[in-house]
Amino acid sequence: MLKDNAPIDTTLHIAVPVWATAVALVIVLILAWGFSSVARWLVRRRARLNATTGMFLSILGSALGLFIAGALDPDLKVWSATTVVLGLVSSIVCVVAYAAVAAHFQKTEHASVAALMAAGESARVEFKSTARVNLRSGEKDAKMEQVIVKTVSAFLNGDGGTLLIGVDDEGTPLGLDPDFATLKHPDADRFELWLRDLLTTTLGQSTAAVVAVAIKSVPTEHGDRQVCRVTCPPSPRPVYLRPAKNAPTEFWLRTGNSSRQLGVDQAAEYVMHRWPIGAGRSIAAQIRAAVRFSADR
Repeated sequence: MLKDNAPIDTTLHIAVPVWATAVALVIVLILAWGFSSVARWLVRRRARLNATTGMFLSILGSALGLFIAGALDPDLKVWSATTVVLGLVSSIVCVVAYAAVAAHFQKTEHASVAALMAAGESARVEFKSTARVNLRSGEKDAKMEQVIVKTVSAFLNGDGGTLLIGVDDEGTPLGLDPDFATLKHPDADRFELWLRDLLTTTLGQSTAAVVAVAIKSVPTEHGDRQVCRVTCPPSPRPVYLRPAKNAPTEFWLRTGNSSRQLGVDQAAEYVMHRWPIGAGRSIAAQIRAAVRFSADR
């Protein structure tokens, strides 16, 4: 028997089985995959988003849709048509908004080699006639190799960009035959292997791994010419170039249409603002880099 002034416990205790929680999580993942697939299909012509990014954004958007549904009608059921529609629409809107930002940074990556050559050099595009041969002397020149790695490191430390090797300053495809001639086996596979080894030696293995290298054939009046496309995403951490084994490291940055080396003070200041120390700011820097490079590789 309860006493007259005894407090009454009105809390509703609901026991949720562990298996039900597991099933709910699986359902959430399936719905996120389905919603993100629809959203990614809708934005397929604007930007490329990987499945993981799409599912994360889909879950975030669906949660926002559920909040909106609950605000409109607190009595709505989770499986009601209104709730499902709001969740789907909100999920798609979230992915589309992200895609609009990603598309801006992926613009250079989507363009074909022909389109890049026609547009000319810019802050995100650079042309180099060769990677190993000095065209004036006709001989192999180590300075040409250094120009390549300096350009790549400058793109990585900036907003990313594309380097085309085998194209002159006017955007005319010259081909890779002069560079091929310096190799023991003059072909595209050996050239790509040499270039990757060069990037690994000068920039480090982890940095070189994120750089995409592809050999493309470009039709010309004199037949097809092969051009090497080097796609450089913005790096989530500072990239330092070591030009030689015992040489001091260098810091290069893309500025306008050129790559320039920063002094110690300038580099330190740039790194501090671009990749700030501190958990929150560091995560923000990582997210900015991920937005620029959220495409499938």
